[in-house]
Amino acid sequence: MINKLTKNINLVFREIFKNENLSINDIAIKVNKSVSLITNAVMDMVTDGVVIEAGYAESRGGRKPTLYRLCPDVGYTIVLSMDQFISRVLVMDMSNSLLFEPQLFNIDLAKNDDIAKQILELLRNVIVESQLPKEKILGVGIAMPGFVDFVKGINYSFIPSPIKDVPLRNYLSKALELPVFIDNDSSTVALAESTFGLAKKVSNAMVVNISWGIGLGIITNGKLYRGENGFAGEFSHIPLFNNGKICSCGKIGCLETETSLKIVLAKVAEAVLAGRPTLLKKTFKEDDSLEEQFLKFIKAVEKRDTLAIELLNEAAYNIGKGIAVLIHIFNPKKIVLSGRGALAGNVWLPPIQQAINEHCIRRLSEDVEVVVSQMAYQAEWVGTAALVVDNTFSTDGYS
Repeated sequence: MINKLTKNINLVFREIFKNENLSINDIAIKVNKSVSLITNAVMDMVTDGVVIEAGYAESRGGRKPTLYRLCPDVGYTIVLSMDQFISRVLVMDMSNSLLFEPQLFNIDLAKNDDIAKQILELLRNVIVESQLPKEKILGVGIAMPGFVDFVKGINYSFIPSPIKDVPLRNYLSKALELPVFIDNDSSTVALAESTFGLAKKVSNAMVVNISWGIGLGIITNGKLYRGENGFAGEFSHIPLFNNGKICSCGKIGCLETETSLKIVLAKVAEAVLAGRPTLLKKTFKEDDSLEEQFLKFIKAVEKRDTLAIELLNEAAYNIGKGIAVLIHIFNPKKIVLSGRGALAGNVWLPPIQQAINEHCIRRLSEDVEVVVSQMAYQAEWVGTAALVVDNTFSTDGYS
């Protein structure tokens, strides 16, 4: 892959990966290095077949500068995208394209004591099926829910390591003979949005991951904020309601007790059983998987089914109340709605904006932009791949 690694080559690789095409001058500005140093690094990478010319940028006076991009097949990342019920395994190249369609596996994290060994077997099988030389695989990235200590490589909520005192990351890395990086799913979603998506070049943003819970990635001064122990962003568990409902965390009245997609689907099932008029009456089945139910719900939203819109609006308004709290605390420039729930599109926006208008001080909220990501599911995949690249070519340890 790369015959020699230097700090400058690491910097160049990361910047081109994040920006797709860059000129030498643009790279030098971004990494705060001299043009001559970056020129030498880029020419070495061209010689090694790591980067190739990709046309010319617009002229700013004089000759048009040459653009460079990574060769897509110079390296690959193995990505395991997990939620509480469904896991997807995929292989991505350096242009963030999939080598093949994601493989889906039903794994209930709360009801499985042997998950680490299952994960290891899944990853081994995918690596074999990909037929990639091991030297072409940069590493394995795993996005998962729960209290994840990214630096230590431990998930304190799910997936204990089979070996005592050996972090999950280290267990998998040794068995696979590859670098492994694990992170909270909402953190990877935020990484995707801040690197490639709607939070790119936004210094202060909140990325809300709408899924079976309501996660949060916090971008401050252009970087992902993790907090003291890496657990920042547990948006799902802010106490917002006096509803007497027990949350998955064991507390009562958390945000997710009224807003998670799992709760929304449970309300759909109740409404269908009660005979409410809805398009979902013909398609929605209790024995469907949550994923199947969710996709049917999204189709009903797209058709503007009255019940589907009513329940989405209700959840959106309550998410908006939570966002109002975030705006008062963090004063962000942009709120990005991402994750699987973003498949519903801009239908989320009116009730969320209504809640912000009702519950926020105008001075704080009037300049905040709320947008819906186009990435949806793929945000977690892309962010996890970026996690691997960032840390493989890091110049200062885990980032």
